[in-house]
Amino acid sequence: MDKNYGTVSAEQQRQLSGLEFVRGLATGELPLNTIARTLGYDVAHAESGRVVVSMQPTDDHLNPAGTVHGGLTATLLDSCMGLAVQTMLDKGISQTTLEFKISLLRPITPQTGLITAEGKVLNCGRRIGTAEGRVVDAHGRLLAHGTTTCLIFPN
Repeated sequence: MDKNYGTVSAEQQRQLSGLEFVRGLATGELPLNTIARTLGYDVAHAESGRVVVSMQPTDDHLNPAGTVHGGLTATLLDSCMGLAVQTMLDKGISQTTLEFKISLLRPITPQTGLITAEGKVLNCGRRIGTAEGRVVDAHGRLLAHGTTTCLIFPN
């Protein structure tokens, strides 16, 4: 199914569990957010407690030094980690990032090729969820990693 971009209404979100919502993004049944179109990333896989986001860096993502801007890597990590937490939530419950920390280990360029960001839940309680994320290249080399804390609330 082709991907489309936009927003999912609050009413529709309330009707879906977190896992149903994120799987809908991955399959294209639900629209990806428009920042995904702008930056060129995709939700590639979703299961309970784990989400993979992927993209091919291009010249459009470069900073003045000629490497992919760290903000792009931060966005990939924020997305995969937050969505991983979302997969653990019941209908009518949502989450938002309270804080996240990332470490950039290797430069990313268009020549790096396809990169994937994988988020995995560490803990998901009634009010707070935590997750970790890793960005790797096609050879499995670690490019960046991070952690997040998310606030869980009724939507």
